[in-house]
Amino acid sequence: MTEHPPRPDSARFAERDQKAEIVDRLYEVALDPIRLEDLLEVWEERVTALRVGALDNAVPLDDPEIDAHVNRARVFLDRYEATRAEGGYRVMLDDIPRSAAFVSDGGPRVTACNRAAARAFGLAEGGPVAALPFDPEDVETLRGVIRKVASGRAEKVATLRIRSGVTGSPVILRVSALDEPGLALVLSTELFWPDDFSHTVQEAFGLTVAEVEIVRGITLGLPLKEIAEQRGRSIETVRTQARSILAKTETHSQSELVRVVLGLMDVALLPAVAPNMRGNAGAMEPLPFSSFRGPGGRSLDYIEFGDPKGTPLLYMHLDYGLIRWPAAAERQARSQGLRVVVLVRAGYGRSALLAKGVDHVQGCAEDYAALLDHLGIERAAVICLGADLRFALALSNLRPGLVSGILGCAAQLPLRTAAQYERMDKWQRFILANARYAPKVLPFLVQAGFSLARKLGKEKFFAQVNGGSPADMETFADPEVRAAVLEGSEICLGARTSAHEAFTRECISSERDWSGLIHAVKVPVRLLQGDQDPQTPVLTIRELMVDYPELTIEFLPRTGQLLFFKEWRQVLERVQALLPR
Repeated sequence: MTEHPPRPDSARFAERDQKAEIVDRLYEVALDPIRLEDLLEVWEERVTALRVGALDNAVPLDDPEIDAHVNRARVFLDRYEATRAEGGYRVMLDDIPRSAAFVSDGGPRVTACNRAAARAFGLAEGGPVAALPFDPEDVETLRGVIRKVASGRAEKVATLRIRSGVTGSPVILRVSALDEPGLALVLSTELFWPDDFSHTVQEAFGLTVAEVEIVRGITLGLPLKEIAEQRGRSIETVRTQARSILAKTETHSQSELVRVVLGLMDVALLPAVAPNMRGNAGAMEPLPFSSFRGPGGRSLDYIEFGDPKGTPLLYMHLDYGLIRWPAAAERQARSQGLRVVVLVRAGYGRSALLAKGVDHVQGCAEDYAALLDHLGIERAAVICLGADLRFALALSNLRPGLVSGILGCAAQLPLRTAAQYERMDKWQRFILANARYAPKVLPFLVQAGFSLARKLGKEKFFAQVNGGSPADMETFADPEVRAAVLEGSEICLGARTSAHEAFTRECISSERDWSGLIHAVKVPVRLLQGDQDPQTPVLTIRELMVDYPELTIEFLPRTGQLLFFKEWRQVLERVQALLPR
């Protein structure tokens, strides 16, 4: 009997010149993401030979030398992102909403500060550093530390403990170097309590005005004795009120209370309206974000549109975060009596990432179930895009009876062979094939893609990635579709948002075998597929259809990945049969 050599657990590049060429391209992309397509061409030329046969026997690329260069290149890419024109320390300060923070070169003037520093310390951009509420000697010490850190003559991070001249309490200051030469960020433990936040706390927990003032004092770090003195009450009275506060907020200690309040403050201080979702040529109506506590206490956002009292319809937004519909489609949802609910998935927008090690599909399904529970929805149909089909299936299997039916648009199914990757257009193959064969390299590729999208602008980037589908390009040219795609995707890639880590996790989970979810489904599942889909061509769908008799599949002509956005009228017509009765 002939013995076959064992299948290797991983593949590596055999030739030194192959590695050298790829390494050169990696660093070129890290220094300028516009070179990403050059990396794509070289990478695909070198790795195609490693992708052969059935995926059950796929050998992942695991080359320690390439991995080491990828990790170094990511450092350069991170620096590129930090210094891009629309980034820098001003955006960084805006992203620190509740702790007083400012940027300084150690001179007599403040370079920039956030709102919290203006309120807590009385600082102003270009104003005197001497305005800090510390002893003059302490201010001079701080300035000296800033100069040393900013110039590289000290450790990149230094910590000082200074007593506030206003409250008498100690303030911890963390001084860290910025990428901008000669500047340092000063982040303090001094918190900012917004003027209107007391009302928010009172409404959220049903507290009295007196109890809110005690919560404010505890959050700002004051001991109960000092709170009692400020309020002219006995310490016993304040302790009794503190116990009442813990009961009402369902917390068990002052430290847990502070964590809950600060979490609420993070939500309250961020914009209440989805970014850039204002009236424009696409006639998009502004939609407010709402938040709730999901599994593990994680903060998750969601939006709703349509008829608030209508039939529940859960919409899943694809890995590009397409949370908005064309304006006419959103109006039609209202007129058809549909209550459309959209969860901002883990890692997108302000929704917290799932903990590392958590199964991504299962974790997202639990988040969707938690949202429907939060809204009191006992049964809903689902519209999902692309590989989001796996989340809809997992939700249906997780909570029998919660999902009445699933309608997938331009759905992606678990692939079986390397040839099915080769049929994809080059950009789709570049990301998804590497999610399957080179998951260690994928984070760099995705982050570089996001950087490229920022540099080109999302419209040009869309044209570059989806140019192989005339149907998608024609659909994107529609002003209402373009507005929905560009504005909805702000949760994925916006002026202050980059969901590249979540996008990476989604791609890796989509390329694992989730066929068991399809075979286990107990509700009707209908798929609408495009004949010009650059990611899942017709031939691939036809090959896979035979494996899944559970699915009803219909092809719509002259459609691609944006099938839902072009044919939303047909989608809303087909979903009627799947709605809960």
